Amino acid sequence: MRLVNRTYDELAAGDSAELARLITPDDLFVFAASSGNYSPQHLPNGDLDGDGRPEQVAPGMFVASLISGVLGSLLPGPGTRLCHQVLNFQTMAQAGDDLVCRVTVREKRPAGRVVLDVQVTRKADSAVILTGEAEVEAPRKKFDRDGVEVPGLLVQRHRHFEALIARARPLAALPTAVVCPDDENSLGGALLAMRESIITPILMGNAAAIRAAAAALGADLSGIEVIDVAGDDAAVAAAACALVHQGRAAAVMKGHLHTDDLLRPMVDRATGLRIGRRFTHVFVMDVPGQPEPVMVTDAAINIAPDLQTKVDICQNAIDLALSLGMEPRVGVLSAVETVNPEIQSSIDAALLSKMAERGQIRGGMVDGPLAMDNAVSLAAARTKGLTGGVAGRANILVVPGIDAGNMLAKQLTFVAHGESAGLVLGAKVPVILNSRSDSAMSRLASCAVAALHHAAGKAP
Repeated sequence: MRLVNRTYDELAAGDSAELARLITPDDLFVFAASSGNYSPQHLPNGDLDGDGRPEQVAPGMFVASLISGVLGSLLPGPGTRLCHQVLNFQTMAQAGDDLVCRVTVREKRPAGRVVLDVQVTRKADSAVILTGEAEVEAPRKKFDRDGVEVPGLLVQRHRHFEALIARARPLAALPTAVVCPDDENSLGGALLAMRESIITPILMGNAAAIRAAAAALGADLSGIEVIDVAGDDAAVAAAACALVHQGRAAAVMKGHLHTDDLLRPMVDRATGLRIGRRFTHVFVMDVPGQPEPVMVTDAAINIAPDLQTKVDICQNAIDLALSLGMEPRVGVLSAVETVNPEIQSSIDAALLSKMAERGQIRGGMVDGPLAMDNAVSLAAARTKGLTGGVAGRANILVVPGIDAGNMLAKQLTFVAHGESAGLVLGAKVPVILNSRSDSAMSRLASCAVAALHHAAGKAP
């Protein structure tokens, strides 16, 4: 960006400049975060009057901030100091409005002072949003420079998860055995999903501890089935498996217990939930800036999967992607994008790609080996001469092992500000698997993913 100012000596009455700006929903989030104004009418998803429709009104001072943009960047430009301002608001602006801010020099005063008329109008109908004046101290020193850049802002939103939740709400609530929901996070996530009509929770474990967690939340468990199960956490998980076999539960949800204690009864050949495939875990990631959800698998169960396990990892993820309405494009990751006999993951990737070509993996495109960059970046893929439907466009990332998968998922969460939903596949019913520290949105999205997968018939 090039910035050029107009010094006091260069200014004359009648000089003017304008700046056009489309108000986006993200602008409202950014202004709320920077100003501390969280009034619902000024948020993209807020509803002040309770009519079910967000008002999305731009705060008056946000509109006025456009004046600062013109004064500081255009006229007079860099070096300008605001001394006095008068604002008269005529009507409101909303997200989606295209505004034009115009300033015009009215007069020059002694000591470098300049008075400018200001006006903000809506482009669509020429409606005047605000009028006023600004008195500034104009710059005395000339400024003319290229390369003035401001880093872009990333607004943490969950548009992909919000879309999945909206699709899950109209479905019949999924009867879900919630195992050991005896802390506020796990119980709160299950109750939130119930309020959104996504699941019907059956709370299993130490009934007294569950009710104590509800009391801490201020939640009423009236009308919710609570099953008191004696024994350790594994015993509660085994009771949840029995509930599935009885046809009373169509999903299982992890509560406040270790993953090993939850899954150990499920892999029991006699009483568990095995159906032939390996249990595999999928993180469905909502990463800001990505055009669709990104899946990472397996990052939680299979430590060093062999080729046959990777076949199940791929197939389970493809089935889930189809359930969510995605076109499955599986990138099998390695450190390189060519087969290297010294790198087992590159050999496995090539075999998985060929197996998909021969119909041994069905329902989606599979390509590998791919390095992370040319799996998700078209530019990187083209630089390496990679073509096809997956390279640069992968939405399912199959990792070499649990180390790489765990690191990748956490990088997407803590560096790229993504949110994750967790699901175990390959069982008789979907198993909702969240970390004990996951957010409410993560737990809600996990339930929505399970409900959609169940409704699509991918989970027997």
